[in-house]
This record gives sequence, structure tokens and C-alpha cells, in this order.
Amino acid sequence: MSALGEADPEVYAAVQGEEARQRDQVILIASENTVSRAVREAAGSVMTSKYAEGYPGRRYYGGCQFVDEAERLAQDRARRLFGAEHVNVQPHSGATANTAVYFALLEPGDGILSMDLNHGGHLSHGHPKNYTGRFYRIARYGVHPDTERIDMEEVARAAAEHRPRLIIAGASAYSRLIDFEGFRRVADGVGALLMVDMAHVAGLVAARLHPDPVPWAHVVTTTTHKTLRGPRGGMILCKEDHARAIDSALFPGIQGGPLMHLVAAKAVALKEALAPSFRDYQARVLANARSMAAAMAEGGCRVVSGGTDNHLFLVDLRPLGVTGKDAEAALGAAGITVNKNLIPNDPAKPTVTSGLRIGTPTVSSRGMGEPEVRQVAAWICEAIRRREDAAFLEGLRREVAALCARFPLP
Repeated sequence: MSALGEADPEVYAAVQGEEARQRDQVILIASENTVSRAVREAAGSVMTSKYAEGYPGRRYYGGCQFVDEAERLAQDRARRLFGAEHVNVQPHSGATANTAVYFALLEPGDGILSMDLNHGGHLSHGHPKNYTGRFYRIARYGVHPDTERIDMEEVARAAAEHRPRLIIAGASAYSRLIDFEGFRRVADGVGALLMVDMAHVAGLVAARLHPDPVPWAHVVTTTTHKTLRGPRGGMILCKEDHARAIDSALFPGIQGGPLMHLVAAKAVALKEALAPSFRDYQARVLANARSMAAAMAEGGCRVVSGGTDNHLFLVDLRPLGVTGKDAEAALGAAGITVNKNLIPNDPAKPTVTSGLRIGTPTVSSRGMGEPEVRQVAAWICEAIRRREDAAFLEGLRREVAALCARFPLP
């Protein structure tokens, strides 16, 4: 038995259960991925024991020569990957990265213009119960009711009306390309700074398969998981003239010591992202998302905006007469993990929703291709229609597990 199994059987059982869940289920959470063994090894390394407040060469503790080396590798690789002037790899999460940017560039009461959460925005971009909604004046832009795509004319109108200090481009549930150059024009027109939160599409950007925000934004934030396929955490890319303010806002502003085991794991993932095979992987993510969205439409669902340009898409379940909450539960019983999600102008509550958000990073990491994701799409539609049939869902769970066995986790 492992050391964990001997020391804490209860936690060991939970870890083993989670490993089995990931192994045997089709995971379609757009914000999740499965990392390599090398990333997991770094994340579970002895660097978890080292306190390293500060930055490489400027720590508040001794004995930091090796964690300095790991952090510098992560910084250098991120700069190479994204062409950024300055990189901070210490944020514990994407939300923490966003917080550091706000604290560096804004004062309490300043205005932020960001995407409506009901149209695909993120909590840390101004939800009323998030600190952003409490400390800043939040204005919104959304998607056009006919196209369900970001309406740049509305963005420009909202910017002219509200005169924000910061404009945020980026989303949590938006399947189309974002016009970063257009956002910069709007920002320049009202004297605002532009922040791009590319957490969802960072891997696609790294592979040059998605528009690059770095040349246009004053600051770019991201997570290191999702499409980038690294450990859970965040990162900030910025112009050199904002570097000092952002570094100081993160530490000592809002964080203490960085999680050096995760910084090391970020360095490993960034090296993987620099390899030619990473572009092949991202191309598969895109192809799988487009193929799966088409198959879901063929199965009777309505795909929001009619398709996808990235790794995810939203499904309107109202044509099938089911809520997102009930569909998520039925699919979970069948071994298919998804999340309920609001669709634009959703009449349902956020705890119920009329839709699902579906993403292909994890199945693509396992090596599944278009035939497999089309099969999964057919299973999803059938499972939703037969959601009251427990025997059918149990039989489908076995079929899902058999598919997963053909595509083992890395």
C-alpha cells in the first residue's frame, strides 16, 4: 500500500475513487483537462515544502536557489510561448490573477466594462456577490439577440456611455472568436486600459489556432489548466511598464508565499506546450468541438450561435424539454460528466439553467477523435430523452466505460 493509504485510508479511498471516476467517465467540463504524468510528478514534489515569498533572486527566505530555478524556467517558457514582455507565474488561480490586475491598475470605485455573466462572462469580472461587484462600478456588454455573438457596436456604445477605467475581454462560456483588436480600439477611444482574460482559450492561443490577445491587451490573465493542460493555477502576462505594479499587487498585495510545487508543474506544462505535438493536440480539440456540436444539433438540441470556434459550445436543451440541472444528473448516471449552464437570455435560474456547457479538452487529451465524440453526442441526446430509464442509463454507463478503456488517461 502507498504511504497515503497507510497514513490516511479515508483520504486514500477518496483519491482512488476520483482516479477511477476520471478513468471510467467521459469528462466534458470545458474548464477541465487531464495533465501528463510529468506535470503530476512536479505538482506532488518536495517543492511543496518550500516557502518562497518574493520573486527569484529577491526572496524573504534562504534556501531558494532551486525554486528560483523552477520559477525562472516557467517565466522564460511563458514569455517564449506567448511573446509577452513580462510574466508572473505565481497566481494561485485565474481569479487571483484577475484580482492582482484590478488592485494594480484600479482604485475602488473605478469603472469596469465586462461581459454580462448571463451571456457567458465570469464571476470575477463583476458578479454582484464577488468582490469586483462590491468595489468597482460594473457595466456590461453582451451578445446580439439574433447572432448570439459579441456585439462590438454595443461594446463601443457601453464604453462611450460609462467611460470605464478598464475593459475586460474574455468569457467563461462563449464559443466564438473574440475581436481583441476591436476591443483595443474601443478602449483607446475612451482612454481605458484593456485586460484580456484568456483562461479558456490559452492553449489554443499558444498553438496559434486562435487570435492572440497579447499584442493588443495591456494585461492578459489566464489559468494554467483548461486548454493549456497544466496544473491548476493562474498566470499574468503584461507589458513591461505594468510589471512592477502587478508583481507588487500580487505579492505582497494579495498573496503570501507562492505554491512552488505548482510553479514547477507550470514550468513542465509550458515546456510541453512549446512542443510541436501540442499544436496537433489543440487542432484535435477544435475539430472535436465542431464535430460534436454538429452531432448535438443533429440529435435535436439547439447549439447557441450555431456552432463553435474554440474548445466549447453551449447547448440549449429547451427543444428536448429538459433543464440543464436534470440533464446533468441523467448524464452523470450514464458516466458522462457535464455542467449545467445558462444560455444567453436564459429564462431559468442559474441553479437550474436551460443549457449545458460542453468542452473537448479532456477527451482530446485521451486521444479521442471525431468518431468517438460524435458517438458521445448521440449517447447524450439519447440519455436525455430516456433520463427516467435507470436500466438504460446503467447500460450506457458500461458502454461509456468500455470506450474510456480504449483511450486510457495519460
